[in-house]
Amino acid sequence: MTAETSGDTAPPTRTDTLLVTLTGPDRPGVTSQLLATLARAGVEVVDLEQIILRRRLVLGVLVTVPSALDELASRVEQVAAELGMQVELERGTGDNSARPRGRSHVTVIGAPLLATAMAEITALIAGTGANIDRIERMARYPVTAIELHVSGADPDVLRTLLAEASARLGVDLAVQPAGLQRRGRRLIVMDVDSTLVQGEVIEMLARRAGCEDEVREVTEAAMRGELDFAESLHARVERLAGVPESALDEVYDELRLARGARTMVRTLRRLGYRFAIVSGGFSQVTDRLAADLGIDYARANTLEVVDGRLTGRILGEVVDRPGKARALREFARAAGIDVSATIAVGDGANDLDMLAAAGLGIAYNAKPAVREAADTSVNVPYLDTIVYLLGISREEVEAADAADLD
Repeated sequence: MTAETSGDTAPPTRTDTLLVTLTGPDRPGVTSQLLATLARAGVEVVDLEQIILRRRLVLGVLVTVPSALDELASRVEQVAAELGMQVELERGTGDNSARPRGRSHVTVIGAPLLATAMAEITALIAGTGANIDRIERMARYPVTAIELHVSGADPDVLRTLLAEASARLGVDLAVQPAGLQRRGRRLIVMDVDSTLVQGEVIEMLARRAGCEDEVREVTEAAMRGELDFAESLHARVERLAGVPESALDEVYDELRLARGARTMVRTLRRLGYRFAIVSGGFSQVTDRLAADLGIDYARANTLEVVDGRLTGRILGEVVDRPGKARALREFARAAGIDVSATIAVGDGANDLDMLAAAGLGIAYNAKPAVREAADTSVNVPYLDTIVYLLGISREEVEAADAADLD
């Protein structure tokens, strides 16, 4: 059997290299002019990177050192002068140093994102002995999202350290291990009430039964984890006895999706993601919601209806806290996706097992106990912020939407 070439190739030997750094106003053709000048010297490109901030360019090219170094330096300085830019040349040996073990993506989200917050976050990272290898902006509005590529720190240690600072600094922070899995197909499992949609369906039904305030109090206590969910659900549903079945259609028409929900689903479906919703609410509503959004899997409780009216009872087993976690695992198997490649999003105590079971658990505008238990939390009212945690920028989302319109 012939071995794969890439796997059997030895790493390059250390050679003399030259780092050329060009800084100044950006304009078309800067990179090509510099590379054309380097090409005439017959050098090999070892590494190349550039960034642009408010039309200010920083371009770095690492090349092998030519035999006529002085001649190349003179040509590069001439090009820089013609472009009205500054140039630095630094001679050294070999490529960039290998990044230390323990590589993570740290996503910081703020509205606004203050310099004081970024100063403390970067100081905390440096305090672990880790290095920030790269920084890029994922979004500018309606939130500012910045992603830091960090190496040299255990992701779990980094997550714990930054989670403690998140609430104090008023920003959302997510730490995820770097690796291929982040780029692979994944399954997103979402809670419905107060996550995918604004508000609670059961409270909207209770309004029609004249008991909205009482039901809301029980719902909030259950979401805080103060009451057994199944028992509290049965008690709340009993109050709905006699409500016309048509109220379910009325409630569905009143529902408002979380801001950014359609954008998130549309964007990630383009990348092959699968979606599921699992709810302690009611299938008469969630099944329609799944069909509307193109959700692949759905599970919720089913209200009993007799002679066109709710009986105040639930059919079958209640979808409670353990039931949501079971549903996540079953959806993953059905989709052919490993549980480690699942993302769960929820806001209440009923979601805790699901968030723990997922590869990435996201507390979305959640109760304090849920925020503390989840891998990360998002506390801005935009569900599509989740795409920034997956390394997708707002510019990429808007470009894809524009291409669809064309």
